[in-house]
Amino acid sequence: MIQLSPRLIPAALLAAGLLFTITPEGRVGFAAAQAQEAVKPDIAKNLKAANDLMRANKWKEALNKIRDADAVPNKTAAEQLVIERARGSAALGAGDYDTATRSFEHVMASGKLPAGEQARIAEALAGAEYRAGHYAKAVSWARQAGNSPAMRQLIMQASFQSGDYGSVAKQLQADIAAEEQAGRRPSDQDLQVLASAYQHLNNNAGFASTVEKLLAYYPKKEYWVDILARLPRKPGFSDRFALDVYRLQIATGNLSKPNDFMEAAQLALQAGLPVEGKKIVDKGFSTGVLGTGTEAERQKRLQALAVKQEAEAAASIQKDESEALSAKDGNALVKVGYQYVTMGQADKGISLIEQGIARGQLKRPEDAKLRLGMAQLQAGKKAKGIATLRSVQGNDGAADIARLWAIQANQGTAG
Repeated sequence: MIQLSPRLIPAALLAAGLLFTITPEGRVGFAAAQAQEAVKPDIAKNLKAANDLMRANKWKEALNKIRDADAVPNKTAAEQLVIERARGSAALGAGDYDTATRSFEHVMASGKLPAGEQARIAEALAGAEYRAGHYAKAVSWARQAGNSPAMRQLIMQASFQSGDYGSVAKQLQADIAAEEQAGRRPSDQDLQVLASAYQHLNNNAGFASTVEKLLAYYPKKEYWVDILARLPRKPGFSDRFALDVYRLQIATGNLSKPNDFMEAAQLALQAGLPVEGKKIVDKGFSTGVLGTGTEAERQKRLQALAVKQEAEAAASIQKDESEALSAKDGNALVKVGYQYVTMGQADKGISLIEQGIARGQLKRPEDAKLRLGMAQLQAGKKAKGIATLRSVQGNDGAADIARLWAIQANQGTAG
């Protein structure tokens, strides 16, 4: 649940004239620019006591003194206005938002306040209505208060709480874009609220894009968990990228279940990448995820299979390379090139992938660029790798995987 910034309400209290002044002559003032108002001695005495109590954060006791001031007979309209102004501030501090709003509305309705004072009281009313759960009223008063950062934040939060997620998303999109264009990092809170708004709007594309920004600006493991869990369910996402999702989970420390290690290793073996498959299964054993329990024997058999296929691949790789070089299209070159990358020969693999792309007639050109970018990262060519990955397009998953690798590359070493 979105919470109101803890700084908003105290700021509104102070801006509204929480601490007023009383002269020895019994004149009360709430702001330096506002003329002091003369009041009866009994009213001044009780208001001074209330002011002292408010300075000590004794809000309820202050309200009692203000009630004593209000009990003085034959008050003038100006004196009543002073009392209501003080009562609104004390009530706001005490958490009595109904009393605060009634008093401040009385002050606003008087028509006696200069424009600057009206804005400050409107801020206090906006904060009180928000705290009371009257979100539409909070938005209305915040708009009257002006365009301060605190009031923009309150409007956004009140809109979210009232279920106006479309307005929240629209406002935050603009705010975040402005921050990025100015070369600044958007706030973590704004990005989280935008992501939540998109969730409520069932805008999966907007949600994924925002979580990617969270990953880029505020890398946290839980963000990786969320986006990698959702990615395979994205409409149009191809099953052929299942291994890529596991690769990202490994690289970000999010692969932890025995069955996931097993499936990732099996997918690598099926893709003709036994070295990678063996690395995955070995990692499962070294971390203690594999090798224990009722499935231990099956897991050991998979490890043995990976060892066998790794040896076979090492024996046949040069023959596969020769055949790829003589092929009319570049598909085999891309495949063999990436196989070399997984075998620890990234530079050689990059050369073959680049030749394959240049030769053309590729079944999946974007996949080839994805593999090239991943290879460049593994070769330590970070800038080139990120540039290549950012050039990957399409809506079948290749571009999604590429963007996530680019983000991950800026946070650590590609796995």
